[in-house]
Formats: sequence, C-alpha cells, structure tokens
Amino acid sequence: MKLKAWLPLIAVYIIWGSTYLAIRFAVETIPPFLMAATRMLTAGTILFTVLRATGAPRPTLAQWKAAGVVGLFLLTGSNGLVGWAEQRVVSNVAALIIGATPLWIVLIDALRPGGERPSFQVALGVLIGFAGVIILINPFNSGDSPDRVDLIGAAALLMASLLWATGSIYGREHHREMPAHPLMAAGMQMLVGGSGLLIVGTLSGEWGRLNLAAITRESGLALAYLIVFGSIVAYASYSWLLGNAPTPLVATYAYVNPLVAVLLGRLLANEPISPRFLFSAAFIIGAVVLINTVRFVQASNRRRAVRLSAQGAETDCE
Repeated sequence: MKLKAWLPLIAVYIIWGSTYLAIRFAVETIPPFLMAATRMLTAGTILFTVLRATGAPRPTLAQWKAAGVVGLFLLTGSNGLVGWAEQRVVSNVAALIIGATPLWIVLIDALRPGGERPSFQVALGVLIGFAGVIILINPFNSGDSPDRVDLIGAAALLMASLLWATGSIYGREHHREMPAHPLMAAGMQMLVGGSGLLIVGTLSGEWGRLNLAAITRESGLALAYLIVFGSIVAYASYSWLLGNAPTPLVATYAYVNPLVAVLLGRLLANEPISPRFLFSAAFIIGAVVLINTVRFVQASNRRRAVRLSAQGAETDCE
C-alpha cells in the first residue's frame, strides 16, 4: 500500500482508539448524554453543510429514515451508553467490552430469520470471546480489589455493544437505501443520533446538572477532540479506506482500537492493567481476529465459487 493509504489507516487506529479516553475526560465535568449530543450535532451539522455546499444531492425521506434508524442505534443508544458507563468504568475496560461487538453481530445474525449460521470456527470464536468478557467483568467478585469492574457500568457497555451490533446489521441490510456518499450518510446519522441524545439528556435531567463554569479545561479539550477528530477526521479516513484499501486490512481497526485504548489509558490516566485484564484481553481480541479471518476466507471462497460458476456457464454457451 502507498503512504496515502497508510496515513488514514493509522489515523483510524489512533483516533478511534483514543476516543475512549477522551470520553472519560469529557464526562468528568459534562453530563454524558449532553456531551455526546453536542459532539454528534456539531460534527453532523459540519459534514452535512459542507457536503451540500459542494454539490451532494439533497437526501430523500427514505434515506433519512434508513440513516436515522442507524443513528439511533449506534449513536443515541450505543455511544450514549458508553459515555454514561465511563462515569463508572475506566476507558480500557470500556474499549475491551465494546471491542467484543463482532461477537454480538455473529450471534444476532445466527438468531434472526434469514441470517447467516456461523461455522464451527466462528462459533468457537464467539464462545472464546464471551468467556473473555466474563473474565474481564468477573461478576462474582464482590470485594474491593483495585481491578474490580462496576457491574452496572459493565451492563451498560454490554447493552451498548448489543445496540451497535444491531444497528450495524440494520445498516448492512438497508445500505441501498442510504445516500451514495458515505460521509453524507454519516452526517445524517449524527444529526438524528445527536437529536436523540439531546432528548435523552433532557428527559434524564442533565440540563439541571450542567454547570458551564465547572467544565474543566481537560473536559472541554476532550469534547473538541471528539468532535473534530473522533467524528469528522477519523470517519472521513474510514470512508476513504473502504473504497481504496483491502477490506481485511481495514477490518484490523476492530482489534487495534482496543489495544490503542489500553495503551493510552495506561500512559495518560494510569489506568490499572492486571494479569486478569491481560488474560481477558487476549481472549476477546483473539476471538475477534479469529472470527474476522474465518469470515473473510469464507467470503473469498464464495466469490471464487461464483466466478468459477460464471466461467463454466460461459464455456457451456460457447
């Protein structure tokens, strides 16, 4: 790959991996749902305005519906819960639990009507991954050990990963209803998801807890970082990669991001890394690598079989 492809890939690795720590800093003095709403509405408005000004067609009502559903699942539900949970759980734990989202995608796909049944290797990867999540959370530990994970925060993160998986599957099944330009779809998802976050924040009474004078410099900078880099630069880089880089390479962000989050959490926030944490991380990340690898090989074999079948049909016609 050329340098122009590696740069956006590295940007996705580092920026999306760093957002977990940035969220932790932001929610220290900003209510989580209002923080996420500000992030998404600002970034979505910028993307939508710039794209429309540069000639992108006006989205149809059907496109707003499809993008809106994805935005509600991914941003209002999943991203909002991550911010809320990081008031109770350190960022490296949040990154690992959210990093297990591919496990939920496989599980939902297997259970839904018309979904894809997993192979033995993929099913084994799911079992290994969920075993790692259980080891990480350690729900039977009721003591005061320094690496104890808050169970309420962990439950919120599990729900966040489930919602992200559900929204991802919906987006995959309805991708033809989305705008052709991926950044336009992203901007629309942010606008709808951000509006949902604003409603949730309002209904949960966050306006009464918002004190602008109490917002620290760290929280303000973290929010600005999430808007500019986490929601605009990284997503633009990811969208470019989808059309210009090999899919297996792009997919590596799913297991590089948690590693970056763990490293930054340790270096910048002194978050604990216990032997149990490392053991669970090996299970979760290893499972995601296994699932992605097996599924890519299976997809490649199916494409090869289709090509051979087409070639055979052409030969018969001759």
